[in-house]
Amino acid sequence: MDYAKPTDVIASMIDAGLKKLALGPRDLLIRGALSGALLGAATTLAFTGAVTTGQPLIGALIFPVSLVIIVLLGLELVTGSFALVPLARLEGKASWNAVIANWSWVFVANLLGSIAFGVLIAISLTNMGKVEVTGVAARIVAVSEAKTIANAALGTAGMVSVFVKGILCNWLVCLGVVMAMTSTSTIGKIAATWLPIFLFFALGFEHAVVNMFVIPTGMLLGAKVSVYDWWVWNQIPVTLGNLFGGFVFTGLALYVTYKPAQKSISAAPVAAQTAAE
Repeated sequence: MDYAKPTDVIASMIDAGLKKLALGPRDLLIRGALSGALLGAATTLAFTGAVTTGQPLIGALIFPVSLVIIVLLGLELVTGSFALVPLARLEGKASWNAVIANWSWVFVANLLGSIAFGVLIAISLTNMGKVEVTGVAARIVAVSEAKTIANAALGTAGMVSVFVKGILCNWLVCLGVVMAMTSTSTIGKIAATWLPIFLFFALGFEHAVVNMFVIPTGMLLGAKVSVYDWWVWNQIPVTLGNLFGGFVFTGLALYVTYKPAQKSISAAPVAAQTAAE
């Protein structure tokens, strides 16, 4: 049997957090940029499936391919790190400065990768602006506006709603990352990861890194969204919601109930890292 018990999974989560903290800025930037681009590719694929079939559920079924690749290759996604990296601090093996530095590097890397892919896909979908924005490109524009100016129109209700959707989203996304640790086989990891990621996308929740792709790409394609709309009415509240949901509902909740009685994590303590590293 390739199934890992919950207590073993928590040990793997702590170990994963320590290993992430041990990475230098160069590796975090490379692996984070690749993750941002892969989420952009999967989002485009999901929109393509939804547009061509007229069934949004099809998009949700195929979207998880990105996180599967990210998990199997050990790449860096800030939303997953929201759940895993703080566990090293709870174990007394890292400082909060190291945790925040890690999150900062990966956030920037995810943003760079997402925008870079967005520029490339915008060129591809419109032949460098020579083709009218239709189909998938038009869907990206519509979603970009719905995630920002539509929220702004609701005022406080829009802000609270997008924050809550961020919480619910990363609870499920981090469960996808953790579920991959319940299996030692490639097929098992793929299947276990797929389930919560399908749930989050099908339910229409808000993911910070997906939005790093969708919103600026929509702006490139003609969405009537400003940088202020992007960050104030979506990116910032969604990121905070993702942080709360990933850490509290997944990382902390599982750690508290399944934490090993004896600390048997073999990884060496991680010294405090700074953004200047």
